[in-house]
Amino acid sequence: MTYQHKICEPKWQKHWADNSVFATTEDPAKPKFYALDMFPYPSAAGLHVGHVLGYTATDIVARYYRMKGYNVLHPMGWDAFGLPAEQHAIETGEHPAKLTYRNIANFRRQLTALGLSYDWQREFATCDSDYYHWTQKIFQVLFERGLAYQAEMAVNWCPALKTVLANEEVIDGKSERGNHPVVRVPMRQWMLKITAYAERLLADLDGLDWPENVKDIQRNWIGKSVGARIRFELADHSDARIEVFTTRPDTLFGATYLVLAPEHPLVARITTPANADAVKKYQDEASRKSDLDRTELNKDKTGAFTGAFAKHPVTGEKIPVWISDYVMMTYGTGAIMSVPAHDERDHEFALAFSLPIRQVIQPSDAGHDILKSAYTGAGKVINSRFLDGLSVSDAKAAMIAHLVASGAGEASTTYKFRDWLFSRQRYWGEPIPVLKDAHGKVLRSLRDDELPLTLPEVTSYEPTDDGKSPLANYTSWVQRGNAFVETDTMPGSAGSSWYFLRFCDPRNTQLPFDFKKAQFWMPVDLYIGGQEHAVGHLLYSRFWTKVLFDAGMCPVAEPFQKLVNQGMICRNGAKMSKSKGNGVNPDEVLEKFGADALRVYEMFMGPLTQTKEWEDSNLAGIYRFLQRIERQMIDENGKSILDDSAAGRNELRLLHKTIKKISSDIENLSFNTSISQMMIFLNGMAESNCRSKDVWSKFIPLLSPFAPHLAEELWQTCFHPEKPADNANYPFACQSAWPAFDESLARDDEIKIGVQINGKARGEIALPPDCDQETAVRIAHEDKAISAALGSIDLKKIVFVKNRILNFVGAPKA
Repeated sequence: MTYQHKICEPKWQKHWADNSVFATTEDPAKPKFYALDMFPYPSAAGLHVGHVLGYTATDIVARYYRMKGYNVLHPMGWDAFGLPAEQHAIETGEHPAKLTYRNIANFRRQLTALGLSYDWQREFATCDSDYYHWTQKIFQVLFERGLAYQAEMAVNWCPALKTVLANEEVIDGKSERGNHPVVRVPMRQWMLKITAYAERLLADLDGLDWPENVKDIQRNWIGKSVGARIRFELADHSDARIEVFTTRPDTLFGATYLVLAPEHPLVARITTPANADAVKKYQDEASRKSDLDRTELNKDKTGAFTGAFAKHPVTGEKIPVWISDYVMMTYGTGAIMSVPAHDERDHEFALAFSLPIRQVIQPSDAGHDILKSAYTGAGKVINSRFLDGLSVSDAKAAMIAHLVASGAGEASTTYKFRDWLFSRQRYWGEPIPVLKDAHGKVLRSLRDDELPLTLPEVTSYEPTDDGKSPLANYTSWVQRGNAFVETDTMPGSAGSSWYFLRFCDPRNTQLPFDFKKAQFWMPVDLYIGGQEHAVGHLLYSRFWTKVLFDAGMCPVAEPFQKLVNQGMICRNGAKMSKSKGNGVNPDEVLEKFGADALRVYEMFMGPLTQTKEWEDSNLAGIYRFLQRIERQMIDENGKSILDDSAAGRNELRLLHKTIKKISSDIENLSFNTSISQMMIFLNGMAESNCRSKDVWSKFIPLLSPFAPHLAEELWQTCFHPEKPADNANYPFACQSAWPAFDESLARDDEIKIGVQINGKARGEIALPPDCDQETAVRIAHEDKAISAALGSIDLKKIVFVKNRILNFVGAPKA
């Protein structure tokens, strides 16, 4: 009988839903496991096969731990605020919520069709007012703890789109969408003080079971730098000075000029009249570049001389002050001391503008020409008065001590990352719960009894011409007596920064979540999603969790104990995309092969974390594999062909090896090797024509996490044909106990190891597991070919690695 997935899969999905089979339990006597997928944005395109990869992986693990007797939390919801829905609203006039909830319904349909065991009773979307009520409450906590503030920030403003763009949305001074001109302008924005948590965000990475490359991405993004702050007095402005941060105070004697960011507040004040036009022109040019463009390492160095000079804090020498767009106002102090002899960017700039290059570190290569390239290595300090002859580390300490004594500086630590720009001038986002006066001064955050602050119904979703949110046009919503509601909204990343906590207690109407419930479930035990979220969502979620921990609201300081990044699925050697025409629609696969075949195929493609190539023929092969399992258990009329016969020893050994391996593989997320073992099992059972109910009743639970619909169909047909699945007490396969293995049966009776003579393979021998060297040598000598080869050498020593290798070392006989 051919497995009829179009009939069986919807049938079992309905039975699971009707019986709340995947409802979360909270039995304090049982251990817990929290398996979570990264919050999906419900796009109009629906699911793609990359989604299926990660979602199937967490589903297999969740099903496994349920069968092991754990309380399992495996929820799903929607990261639903976002620009695509708002852009749709601008273009069509349709409320963004309508498109969003249509897309959610489609996503839910697709996820259900895949047989994913989510507890849908915990579902929510970030755009639900009874969810963003609590997002606003968390903002209130941030505000009251001094972590939410407003500041003038240089932002990427696109007049044509009437919106602020993120750096990655600006390419060569133009908007990625529409190719419109973009300029850098100052705007008053809401910021979250994530930099206050820099040290903890760095230190706590060490205790997380995350991929090292993701940890490194976060460490590099935070960008901790230890050095000194140094103050340079201005030669012609006695009441002004320039403060720089440097990680190399040991090279201060090599500083020959200073560079300010073009938007540095001192530029206008210190620029001389003769240089004003050139400086203004350069500032205008810099304003049309994104941060990414400005920090491109390979770009030509450009700049403008302000006409001003600073005094070197040690020598008193006058050094020129320039501006250049490679210096960022958002890093350090927005000013640098330039040591062109020992910094590549400074060297390029000095050559471009014929500025002095003064060597203060002795190169290890005596032939190094400092005028041709910077020397950035270690060495003894030279040309530096009281630092001469010191190592770099000793010179740093000595210079900092000198600066402190003279009042010209002190030791300092700074970070490359900046506070989180948290406001958007858009409609489709969480309203920021703050009241202001008529002049825009912040009065207070909204009280608990004033939350949620819900979005009003509007007729236009376009920002105002001066860049304000569409909400600014609705006076009846904005004005609250003599106060005014903030019209900016939160970014899409707000709701996704704490959703994992809400899943612990999603229907709480009094709090974001109950502390004890969060204590029961947190942290997340397995979190699967893409590496592209390393410095966005993952960093923001860690920050919010720490804030809530400090506020006494959350029992943990880290949200995700184990993180796994699933690999990419490619086709024809390239990433799948609409533009390349190489995408795969999951709905089409489900129609032809069914959910179980798609699930098993994606798990069998290769290791979860590696890039994999989609092959239609391999998918068909998996479909045939599932049909073979069915044929081994039922006849062409759909009746069980199993019996009560006892299994032979070889069949039991194969069964228990299979239980052991699949159990271990699931816990190690090695799903492809689990399926390989199932294939070995099936081949073995087919070869012996095994019909033992006892054997197959233990195999079906192993199959259930991978191919849950087929497992349920075979479970009912072969073991519970008399019980209707719509019965409240029906024993579903997915609720059966995970089978235990007998170690004595799971262990091989013998193992094969290679035998070498002087490192060259000479044969293979079969040994009892874990046997000693003496036994291995005796059995090797019993092999005629190996024994003959050993007769040609004078044995010097034996190298034996238990269960792995036997190597005889000796010299040829004379």
